[in-house]
Amino acid sequence: MTTNLLFLQFQKLARLNWGIVFVLFIVAAIGWGLLISAAGGDPHLWASKQVIRFLVGVLIMLTIALVDLRWWLHFSYVFYGIALILLAGVEFSGFVGKGGQRWIDLYVLQLQPSELMKIALVMALARYFHSQTYPISLYRLLIPLCLILTPVLLVMRQPDLGTAMILLMVGGTLFLLAGISLWYFGAALIGVGVSSPILWSFLHDYQKKRILIFLDPTQDSLKTGYHITQSKIALGSGGLWGKGYMQGTQASLNFLPEKQTDFIFTLLSEEWGFIGGAFLLSLYVLLIVMGYRILLTTQNDFGRFVAAGMIMTFFLYIFINIAMVMGLLPVVGVPLPLVSYGGTAMLTILMGFGFLLNVGLYRSLKIPRCTIGFF
Repeated sequence: MTTNLLFLQFQKLARLNWGIVFVLFIVAAIGWGLLISAAGGDPHLWASKQVIRFLVGVLIMLTIALVDLRWWLHFSYVFYGIALILLAGVEFSGFVGKGGQRWIDLYVLQLQPSELMKIALVMALARYFHSQTYPISLYRLLIPLCLILTPVLLVMRQPDLGTAMILLMVGGTLFLLAGISLWYFGAALIGVGVSSPILWSFLHDYQKKRILIFLDPTQDSLKTGYHITQSKIALGSGGLWGKGYMQGTQASLNFLPEKQTDFIFTLLSEEWGFIGGAFLLSLYVLLIVMGYRILLTTQNDFGRFVAAGMIMTFFLYIFINIAMVMGLLPVVGVPLPLVSYGGTAMLTILMGFGFLLNVGLYRSLKIPRCTIGFF
């Protein structure tokens, strides 16, 4: 019995999309090299810890990928509930870091529940929309709307504008995939526009300053606007081919802030130029294309929603981070996937790809719309 079970697991492993796993390793390796450079050549400061986190994350990713998709369908709401409890727990027992109260100390690791919520929200919405008959009436949209807005409000209190934006946009993507009328989206945008003065009053002072500096970084280039000003200088100075590995002056002379986390793409562009930045972006695009291929070939609604949500989450990490360091968006503290230094964000990304690989493995599985259990 045990032998048959192991053989079955090896069969599943063989059928996984190893092309995705291979590209993930290449992206992570680029990140390790950049972290060594950011540390002035010291591999122990950031890179060695990142390697360990990545390998642990890969084991979690492969474990997620091998579990029956119907099991994940069955426990989607439980996963969401756990993430929501942890997110609410930040209000009472979370500790402050990087200007916000976003982490919970679990003794063995420091967990950022808002990152896990990005995955849990996709799973919960995927299960809800999978169980619906179409077209979905307006009143039946209240439950998924609450599933989105509850964590968004909790995240905004931390405060974490970047994560709140990702949760809203991923939720909106799944609403769109569920066939919700574009008129509803138009009405929501008009509502946001009309209420923007009220929303502005709820922002923290530093968030308001970031938005104002985004509009004109030169008005405070030595303080609030320093990050984006130095980032633009480093991006432009890299030219076509860059200055060479560990030869970037903005990074080595510490003009570039947060070079190991939020602004690591700027470090890459200064050292490896436009070619280096384009190469990394091409790897990201390749991952998105392979994920989109899984989405198109999946024959059950739950899998399609999960795949769409994970792909969109990954895309938003990339888009927001790179637009931020280029001055196209305000600085909101979103890391570059698998490249920026950090534990929970890397775990979130690899968990997302674990679910994507799982959907690809079970793409031919037919799951009745009314199914709520294993079978």
